[in-house]
Amino acid sequence: MNSIQPVSPSKAEIDEESRRVRRLRIVVNLSLSIIAQGNLPYEEAQEIAASARRLAEALFPGKGEVYDLLYRPQFRRLISEVYRLQ
Repeated sequence: MNSIQPVSPSKAEIDEESRRVRRLRIVVNLSLSIIAQGNLPYEEAQEIAASARRLAEALFPGKGEVYDLLYRPQFRRLISEVYRLQ
């Protein structure tokens, strides 16, 4: 009986994905830090959050929903706090 074996990613593929994840984390953390300073107009803070999402989509095509689950709530919460939104 032939069974289909899942193909394991190579070390190079794993390393590349790790680099992309690390890059996204750095960008998100820097973006959140810049917004937290509160020195930006509201619209610029929104654009920084949108830019971080575009980067995530570029690094991980088709995974925008994952970004929305993990990072969008952080941006919303911080922007609401800094700009005193309800």
